[in-house]
Amino acid sequence: MRLHYLQHVPFENPGSILTWAEENGCSVTSTHFYDDETVPKHDDYDWLVVMGGPMNIYDEKNYPWLADEKLFINQAVNSGKVVIGICLGAQLIADVIGGKVTENSYLEIGWFPITLNQEARSSPLFSFFPKQPTVFHWHGDTFSKLPEDAICIAENNACRHQAFIYKKRVFGFQFHLENTEEIIENLINNCQDEMVPGTFVQTQKELLLHPEYIKQDNKLMDMFLTQLKRMEKEGG
Repeated sequence: MRLHYLQHVPFENPGSILTWAEENGCSVTSTHFYDDETVPKHDDYDWLVVMGGPMNIYDEKNYPWLADEKLFINQAVNSGKVVIGICLGAQLIADVIGGKVTENSYLEIGWFPITLNQEARSSPLFSFFPKQPTVFHWHGDTFSKLPEDAICIAENNACRHQAFIYKKRVFGFQFHLENTEEIIENLINNCQDEMVPGTFVQTQKELLLHPEYIKQDNKLMDMFLTQLKRMEKEGG
């Protein structure tokens, strides 16, 4: 299997997803937009992973490549690819499939639980998740409106839409299951100006206090990807 990922800043890479890809014999290619790299042809990959970043989806004036990226993601979705978006990546997907991305009611930075609904709990892709796993967040915007054929599968008190499924093969996660300790440290070092005190904003110390959550969430991501690969192979 061939996995391609889109990366927006040097300090937010796919983390544990890369470990899973290596362990499962996947070939991995990437586009680093901050280095002005170009996207591949759609025939050259099977799965697309769209990473996070501190920019907003509508910030095309400062990041002109966002326009081309949205077009590429839309083509990937329409061509039947498996597409996985994380944080900004999920917002980009939501935008191109007809959703709406706006500023969230709360800035959410830190370790907070989400609640998976019955739709998620009944899916073999998420049935092994705890009902309320604690996951890592770092976002100010959210996909506040989803098209009718996109299914929201998770929420919490800070953000109504935390994850969605679209056409059974496109997935958007507002939170991060892939983060490693190094990525979290890099986020703090590069984006600490965003850490404005608030109801759902933890301190730098709190962000680095939970290696057990990193381990748990990386395992959940691993299990999700493994099951997704199995189901795709079996035509599920």
